[in-house]
Amino acid sequence: QVQLVESGGGLVQAGGSLRLSCAASGSISSINGMGWFRQVPGKQRELVASKSNSGFTNYADSVKGRFTISRDNAKNTVFLQMNSLKPEDTAVYYCYAWSIHNYWGQGTQVTVSS
Repeated sequence: QVQLVESGGGLVQAGGSLRLSCAASGSISSINGMGWFRQVPGKQRELVASKSNSGFTNYADSVKGRFTISRDNAKNTVFLQMNSLKPEDTAVYYCYAWSIHNYWGQGTQVTVSS
């Protein structure tokens, strides 16, 4: 089992920045990668960014050039630096980790005001 705890969400004005953090604990050695999804009410959860243990990164087109995912393997933590935030980035952001199972954090609200 892997437990994920997110932090760093909040309210920010358009054009501002936020940094999300997600700390993993438990069966850390089983993790093959970590990343972030987001979800707004009435819509499917969508991938924002991911980073595998080998370093391969993947971003949604809507966040490329604005968001950066990074990992601190020593601290079993993944970060999402979000710059130039837009109102359409408003969502609940979920940390996730994948191995032979998928694990999810509890979610953290990000609200971008116009």
